[in-house]
This record gives sequence, structure tokens and C-alpha cells, in this order.
Amino acid sequence: MQEEKNTTALSGYAAIVCLLISLITVFIGALYNIPPFIIVGIIVSGIIIKGLTIINPNDSKVLILFGKYIGTIKKDGFFWVNPLAVRRKVSLKARNLNGHKMKVNDKLGNPIEIAAVTVWKVKDTAKALFEVDDYIQYVEVQSEAAVRHLANLFAYDSFEDEEASITLKDGAQQVSAMLEKELNERLERAGIDIIEARITHLAYAQEIASAMLQRQQATAVVAARKQIVEGAVGMVEMALERLSEKEIVHLDEERKAAMVSNLLVVLCGEKSVSPIVNAGTLYN
Repeated sequence: MQEEKNTTALSGYAAIVCLLISLITVFIGALYNIPPFIIVGIIVSGIIIKGLTIINPNDSKVLILFGKYIGTIKKDGFFWVNPLAVRRKVSLKARNLNGHKMKVNDKLGNPIEIAAVTVWKVKDTAKALFEVDDYIQYVEVQSEAAVRHLANLFAYDSFEDEEASITLKDGAQQVSAMLEKELNERLERAGIDIIEARITHLAYAQEIASAMLQRQQATAVVAARKQIVEGAVGMVEMALERLSEKEIVHLDEERKAAMVSNLLVVLCGEKSVSPIVNAGTLYN
């Protein structure tokens, strides 16, 4: 596997001085009709001009001489390099990959739509150029594969998988951390560093979205009813205990059952209850 080698280059400003000297030599040769001066000056000037290169901040130049990798210049500035060397520019800036929506199946086989955004940059220019054919396309393909694989590992939510500790919907932070780790492992070959990876879109596929919404609503209603009933039973139990302790009224089993029934209706009903005043005895 090709490893990156940092290399240095001569100052471009020193090369400019040499270029001026060679041009002066050409001028003198032309002035005094000295052909060797003219030929040598033109050749040297061409070599100097050919080797001049500019590297902008957060850019790099990979140097290849006769098919052999000789190093990478990462320092920004004006330089002169071997004029026979091929120079390939590789940006070191951070880039965004905004993945498109994909339809995949979650752990339970439910079709879902998912998309992720990835922030990445090149950390090893040699691997990026020589270990893969096209490192930008490689990042796109591997990112899509990682998102698909991650979606298959977890359920969309915990409605069907109640024992799941992590779900795609509720475990966004953990899922993003796992996605970032997997991408770094997949893209290590290409010399790519993943700065951040986040899920940006998550939803059920259109064909089951309506059914899943109804299921979630039904589950929420059942959960709410369960909590209401548990609270109502506790309140009835407390009421009976307090009446017995204070000896406010003595109720037989039949009256207790009627009281429990009435209290549960009042406490668990969705609408307000209109009280009926009994002007007679408890048994009339």
C-alpha cells in the first residue's frame, strides 16, 4: 500500500531570479550575435518556467516522476519543482456529501427512507490517488453502503422491538457515532478522514407510512389509557382507606362495589360527568 511522503521544493522566487538571469543571457547573446548564449538561455528559461508551481492554502500537489511517486507538497506558496514531474492537485479542504434518500429495510424488515450527510477530507494524498480509482466516487459509494448496512442493524423504533436499546429514531447520537466509525473503517484504504456523519432524513416508506401512523396512535392511546386506569385505581383505593380510617361512613361490600364503579367512571371517562344527588338513603 502506497504511503504518503511529504517533500519540499525550491523557492519559486529564487527560480524567478534564475529566469531573469537566463533572459539577460538570451538578450546579450542576441545583442552581440552569440548563438550559444541564445540557445542555452532559451533552454534554461523553458526549464525554469516549466517547473514553476503555486500551491494555495489547504491544497497539495502530488509529484510523479516517470510513473514513480516521489512525494507530496502540502505547504502553500510559490515553488519550483522538477519540470519533468507530473503534478496532480489534491484538495485538503473539508467537503460535504449530502446523500440522497434511499429506501431500505430496517432490522424488522419494514421499508424506510433514510439519508445522511457526511463531512470528509483527504488526509493521505498518496492513498487517495493510488489506492482507489476515483476517491470522490469511492466516498459516495461507500457512504451509501454504510448507511444501508446501518439501517439493517436497527429497528426504526421500539414499538415492535421493545427490547431494543438503540433504534434509528430515538438513538440518533449513538447511530451517528456508529456511522462515523464504520465510514472511517471503510475509507481508510482511500486515505479519507470522516469529520462528521449524521442522519438527516428518517421516515417510513410511503406505502406503509399511513398504517404505521395509525399503529403509533393506537399504541399511544393504549399507553395513555393504561396510565389513567392505574391512577384511577390508586385514587379509589386511597378514598376507601381514608373513609375507613376516619369512620365517616360504613359501607358493605355491595356499596363499596357501587362506589368503586362510580369513581372509575368519573376518573376514567373522557367527558365530564354530571352528578346526581340522592335525596333518600343509600339503598333508595
